[in-house]
Amino acid sequence: MSRVFWDTNVYIYLLEDFEPWSSTVKRLRNRMQERGDQLVTSTLTLGEILVKPTAKGDTEICRKYVEGITAASQIVPFDMEAAKRYAVLRCDRSLRSPDAIQLACASVAGVDLFVTNDSRLHGKLVVGIQFIVSLDRVPI
Repeated sequence: MSRVFWDTNVYIYLLEDFEPWSSTVKRLRNRMQERGDQLVTSTLTLGEILVKPTAKGDTEICRKYVEGITAASQIVPFDMEAAKRYAVLRCDRSLRSPDAIQLACASVAGVDLFVTNDSRLHGKLVVGIQFIVSLDRVPI
């Protein structure tokens, strides 16, 4: 069993129609379930996912997204320890704040794999994360 952190964009591909990424994410999720992998994400992911339906006033979709994500994933908060790791990560000026928050939360959670579709993060070295890969390179 591995602990796999999904960045926001990976959830968006799963929940909405963004082919060919949606099919890739569905295959990845099925493979993770077969292996018994644990899905992990952060409270930031949940907040980012809710922006579009909130702007549209679609409370039903918001409810479904919250229920689905919290049922399927361990949600890591941006707490004191994550804030400290965030500060270290932000010393790398190539990282945007949301990316540093995600990486800090994944670091605190101690994950084996961080999956994103942001190729700028691929290969970064972060304590507490074994591998960071872009979706097109994820080992399915």
